[in-house]
Amino acid sequence: MNMHNPPHPGEFIHSTYMEPYSISCRNLARHLNVAASTLNRILKSQSGISPEMALRLSKALGRTPESWLVMQDNYDLWQAKQQVNLNGVHRLVLGVA
Repeated sequence: MNMHNPPHPGEFIHSTYMEPYSISCRNLARHLNVAASTLNRILKSQSGISPEMALRLSKALGRTPESWLVMQDNYDLWQAKQQVNLNGVHRLVLGVA
């Protein structure tokens, strides 16, 4: 199912886990065993969720690693659909000699 303007995983982390439970960036970064600056880039939507970070988030916050990666993919694809001009792209007809 396509989502309209899905949130960046960093926004989701902040609104679902950090804000309601008053968890600081430093505290969560410590639990993830990453630098606070690394987590901060994700929270500001400046970096995406890598497979390694998906594993860390899964262990620290729950959800499956796959769900974290799907969230990132949904965000990236929606952003690309808004920005990529496909007017010059044409369908390749296969199987015709």
